[in-house]
Amino acid sequence: MAVTYRAQTPTTDEVIETFPTATTEEIENTVITADEASKSWGQVGIEKRAAIVAKAAELFDARKRDLAEIIAEEMGKPLVEGIEEAEFAAEIFKYYADNGPNFAADQEIPTNSAGRAMIRRLPIGALLGVMPWNFPYYQVARFAAPNLMLGNTIILKHAEICPRSALAISQILNDAGLPQGVYNNVFASHDQIADMIANPRIQGVSLTGSERAGAIIGAQAGKNLKKAVLELGGSDPYVVLDTKDVQAAARLAWETRMYNTGQACNSNKRLIVMADIYDEFVAELVEIAQQMKPVDPKEMDGTDTHVYGPLSSRAAAERLDEQLRIALQEGAKLHAGGALADDTAYFSPAVVTGIPRGSDSFYEEFFGPVATVYKVESDEEALELANDCHFGLGGAVFSEDSERAEAIAKRLAVGMANVNTPAGEGAELPFGGVKRSGFGRELGPLAMDEFVNKQMYFVAN
Repeated sequence: MAVTYRAQTPTTDEVIETFPTATTEEIENTVITADEASKSWGQVGIEKRAAIVAKAAELFDARKRDLAEIIAEEMGKPLVEGIEEAEFAAEIFKYYADNGPNFAADQEIPTNSAGRAMIRRLPIGALLGVMPWNFPYYQVARFAAPNLMLGNTIILKHAEICPRSALAISQILNDAGLPQGVYNNVFASHDQIADMIANPRIQGVSLTGSERAGAIIGAQAGKNLKKAVLELGGSDPYVVLDTKDVQAAARLAWETRMYNTGQACNSNKRLIVMADIYDEFVAELVEIAQQMKPVDPKEMDGTDTHVYGPLSSRAAAERLDEQLRIALQEGAKLHAGGALADDTAYFSPAVVTGIPRGSDSFYEEFFGPVATVYKVESDEEALELANDCHFGLGGAVFSEDSERAEAIAKRLAVGMANVNTPAGEGAELPFGGVKRSGFGRELGPLAMDEFVNKQMYFVAN
């Protein structure tokens, strides 16, 4: 399938710059280069690798304003959030520079045999990363940083609408001192992705993306007996059991849902609210939604919370609009927002209730600024509704009684359960899901246990 790499601002839908897709020969040379580089990079002392990864962290932080301006133009991320994202990428690289040597250290294990046994954590070679547009720096950081520390090499295929940010990342890693061939950006086609996965020089693939993309990449990896990590969609439950301040609870839920214009895998896409506070909760959401005004994402500095930017592209906005119209046809009620701009990627933030349970819309992921709210009468009903989902990425439960919230959160069928916070976030906290949200973990110590040879090493007495 042909793809076009381009910088196309969602505020006007104008294509500013295009980039040529790699040739077959260029892809083959890149794979060879990454494979050859892995043989030497894996032998570099881990402390030296850590110094380079730490330098990358410094450069992400130093260039955060420029990086934020790139993605504000490429995919419409609010400027203040782009700066935060670059800072988080820096935090991730710093975390692995500081902790990677310990995570990768040899682990001696008890044995009844006559000798000494240990587990060694060794690199496996060249990896392919297929990354999405919604967090152009953060997504790459959480894949690249732990694997560079392990001694693996990387070929990175970024989203077609993020070529400038892809090149900016590559420049940072080159400037940090990575040897040639250790990190390789490629503007590859979908067919070329399949070719790389099939290539025996590639040892694993990591994808963050849609269910559909995950199914394709997972099948290709399985066919070629390659290790895969898949971080896919989510429709996270956000359960509010009780609160002393309904308006404040609704505002927190709204701000969480609107982050990155609602385009986050682990966003709180299903707000599940107890009946006695439901009406007031929804009324507050509607009041906020009615005040929202569209602006250029470069003007979003965080001082005004009643503004919104565009989605990543006109196509994304049109898909969301179609999803909402289908939900309304199925019986849902639109309380505010939900208007698609005429020619751009702006879509006014919406509040929706009454999506019929069992309908197609009930089980779909709304990847954009749509807050869907459900009323429940009991804790058990809240839990049952929360787990009635094909996805299993994250979830959150709120209550003035933390034990009450924990009783529900511990039974959520998700990879990341949170109590009295929208999400626990940090470079040290593992990220990943279950069910159709994929498999494998990124961030934290678990990320360095994915693309690694956990070699049993035994020395006889």
